[in-house]
Amino acid sequence: MTRNDSHRRGYAAQAGLTLIEVMIAISIMVLMMTLAWSTISNTLAAKNMGEAMESRNHEIRLAMGRVVADFEAAYLSKNEESAASNPRTQFVGKSGGAIPEIRFSTFGHRVLWADANESEQTLISYEPINDRNNPTQTNWLRREQRRLSHRTMNEEPAEYDILLRDVYRVTFEFWDWNAQAWKDRWDSTSSDGERGKLPSRVRITIVTKDAKGNEVKLSSQARILMQEPLNFVQ
Repeated sequence: MTRNDSHRRGYAAQAGLTLIEVMIAISIMVLMMTLAWSTISNTLAAKNMGEAMESRNHEIRLAMGRVVADFEAAYLSKNEESAASNPRTQFVGKSGGAIPEIRFSTFGHRVLWADANESEQTLISYEPINDRNNPTQTNWLRREQRRLSHRTMNEEPAEYDILLRDVYRVTFEFWDWNAQAWKDRWDSTSSDGERGKLPSRVRITIVTKDAKGNEVKLSSQARILMQEPLNFVQ
């Protein structure tokens, strides 16, 4: 055997990989792919959670803004039948319950067409409703009546919108400027000192959960601009 033949056989033996070397290379490759996939998954999950948080926070603040705008346009009118059991304009806020019901007349209706046979006046109410797909979840419902009348709310057609999903608690507080105190109820149709009057401010507090399931508490105030009832009688 020549020296060149021995050199060629030694080179051929060193050119291949042993089974252990192949297994180590595969293990390193799998580890690198696992780390890369974990990084991509975590980044995607963080992105999705960030978008969900942003969307949920937007939903909560949008609902609060809509409620504040409704209250700020609230009003009463003396231009109706004084003996009517169900006045056309009213402000009735009840206390008790996780989400108390409230109804009030307001100029908050949005007329979308210039020639629409509609008025800005409407009767708005907020009330809880169970979610259709998840009975354990309570949503906050906004009801906007088509027209003002002396008929009861259930007798008049209305539009319904979900203000906010998955609400745990809502509280309303009404500022009585005469007594200089917050009240947990208000009734402009009653026979006491609130008859024919509006609170000067309404404090709204909403308790719900964010996209991570953490409790969120948001509070705001609405200043009712039209304090004196409308009266066109000369």
